Amino acid sequence: MLVSMKKPIVTFLLGAAVLAGCGTAEKPAATTPPATKTTGTGAGTVAWSQCTDLTGADGRPTTPASGVECGKIQVPLDHAKPDGDKIDLALIRVKAGGDRLGSLVFNFGGPGASGVDTLALAARAFGNLGGRYDLVSFDPRGVERSAGVKCGGQVDKLLEAESDADADKLAAEFAAACQKDSGKVLPYVGTVNAAKDLDLLRAALGDEKLNYFGLSYGTHLGAVYATHFPQNVGRFVLDAAFDPTVTFEERAVTQATGFDRAFEAFAKDCVAQSCELGADPAAVEKTVEKLLDGLKDKPLKVGNRELTYGLAQLAVITPLYAKATWPMLEQAVAAAIKGNGTALLTLADSYTGRKPDGTYSTAMTSLQAINCADTAERPSAAETAQINEKIGKIFPILETESSSGVCAHWPVRGDDAAKRIDATGSAPIVVVGGKGDPATPYEWATELTEQLKTGVLVTYEGEGHGAYLSGNGCVMKTVDAYLLEGKVPGQNTTCAV
Repeated sequence: MLVSMKKPIVTFLLGAAVLAGCGTAEKPAATTPPATKTTGTGAGTVAWSQCTDLTGADGRPTTPASGVECGKIQVPLDHAKPDGDKIDLALIRVKAGGDRLGSLVFNFGGPGASGVDTLALAARAFGNLGGRYDLVSFDPRGVERSAGVKCGGQVDKLLEAESDADADKLAAEFAAACQKDSGKVLPYVGTVNAAKDLDLLRAALGDEKLNYFGLSYGTHLGAVYATHFPQNVGRFVLDAAFDPTVTFEERAVTQATGFDRAFEAFAKDCVAQSCELGADPAAVEKTVEKLLDGLKDKPLKVGNRELTYGLAQLAVITPLYAKATWPMLEQAVAAAIKGNGTALLTLADSYTGRKPDGTYSTAMTSLQAINCADTAERPSAAETAQINEKIGKIFPILETESSSGVCAHWPVRGDDAAKRIDATGSAPIVVVGGKGDPATPYEWATELTEQLKTGVLVTYEGEGHGAYLSGNGCVMKTVDAYLLEGKVPGQNTTCAV
């Protein structure tokens, strides 16, 4: 899920996934951290039971399907003190329907996405794999049920910033609220710690090797795990790959370019099907920009809420993640032009994790905490504004009127440990990159493959964020053959649309 949290934070979400910020820093040296010694909590020690607190796609409580179970394990708050304070890691499992190969653990992105809620909704999409594997996911530390980061209900305020001064002030207030509400966990979130949790999960599931499917930010978590535990890597697939060595500025500019291309593809497709928004792609873009510009001065009333400029930006970006949702964008914009902003506001809410009762999931707050933990960069408001200006020149729809960087005010120092990737000694790791992926551009897949040393690149030539869930037969066949039969794809395998 890699889009921007507009207003004070220029933050891109990775695939179910999310990244942050702006600023500059040198890429880390290509050093290899020492392999982390494997620890475990015992074989098959998770106590599974009925799920009681799942949330559906609309943010409302939902009842799990049959065969879906929930559980938890305890992990050290500080891995340097394994006998110290513990936190619960929330888990979900969909039991294998046939002859079981073991567990296949998923991370769907973010950072900040709930794996528990997402797997409950998405398990059917992995039906071929569910015949042989227990499908397992989890809320990583700092997310939702796993000591989720809370920040005093500040998300709405961040989205409402009207000027650079407001944005920087609200970013500072947001960081202070996070410290107040979640100060205990903030020093211990981040991808390296999540990778160590993942190895404890592997052991608790009773698996000698970790079989893993990471999407978007989940590719980063998988790559860090493989770097620290290469001897424990089983069958690994990293789809919609993220390059962790990019700076905030490089990330923002690359993603703006990706979303610009995705919007152009949407506009061409829309026109080919008698688009309601314009007679040619340029007209479609002007129609959307005109709608957004109008919302700057006059937000659209939606019940007792307002569709603001910033929320509409998020709403426009959200359907660009997948070609299947492009029609939603046309319909929602057309409705808003006629005075009905309900569909756009619903899209924005799905992005920010806003629930019908006005509260939020921890998606946005967890995102900031993990992003700030995973880098030593601390971009200033001025640096963020400069990058926002670059984004506006590439893809004006993404440009914000106000910008700031939460990491500049973050109460905990970050470091670059999660940027160092080298899985030398691991089993082959399949990396899937999409040529039309707006959120994790294809070049990141090539970079991550090289960094891993044991990566095998599979190229998908189609549109959308994440190739496996696009439904492309070649991608699914290639990935399934690897995960189910151990058939490593040929280097540089390419799947056409």
